[in-house]
Amino acid sequence: MTHDFKIVDVFCATPFQGNPVAVVMNADGVSDDQMQRIAAWTNLSETTFHLRPTNPQADYRLRIFTPRSEPPFAGHPTLGSARLA
Repeated sequence: MTHDFKIVDVFCATPFQGNPVAVVMNADGVSDDQMQRIAAWTNLSETTFHLRPTNPQADYRLRIFTPRSEPPFAGHPTLGSARLA
């Protein structure tokens, strides 16, 4: 399994000084278990997964994982992921 990902600094324009989030692009086909394992591996507060939208009015769908669970929403990962959308 190979997926591109980036670490995005949120709330800061200077690299390595913001609140980091891992963003996995084109994550369609990644299972829930794999997403959870990837999030645990990155060991950041959150890791996001960009997916194709299920709503025709949306540009993409986003799932957020912490190293231990999938929260329903989190602010900084949503903002960081939007930078790469």
